[in-house]
Amino acid sequence: MATTTKSETAKGPRYIEAVGRRKAASARVRITPNASTTYLVNDRELAEYFPTRELQATVTNAIALSKVPEKYKVTVLVSGGGIVSQAESIRLGISRALVLNDENMRVAIKKLGFLKRDARVKERKKFGLKKARKSPQWSKR
Repeated sequence: MATTTKSETAKGPRYIEAVGRRKAASARVRITPNASTTYLVNDRELAEYFPTRELQATVTNAIALSKVPEKYKVTVLVSGGGIVSQAESIRLGISRALVLNDENMRVAIKKLGFLKRDARVKERKKFGLKKARKSPQWSKR
């Protein structure tokens, strides 16, 4: 299960935090109610951190496609893995935080497939082989 927290103050919730993982990438996501939706990834703007539109869409899909009525400031600390798995881990973290914020969003986000943890990771190398499954070339003599 994901590590999730709700930070509460006397005025109400300050932020909601969730963790998303994919392959070797791990993202700690905080969403805070705000006047407009903004994204900060490792203290950089979304377009600066993820240069392609495809990766930006992967990150923003959780909020955009689930039709969340509120706007959020999304702050992310991501590390490990490649750029694509970082984007997918952020999407999972945002989705989990949205569900923590409003349990009624779970059905819509789950239908989009954003709450699934993709468990595929690189297979380990076995002894006597060159890679996980590739064997050395066989010669008869």
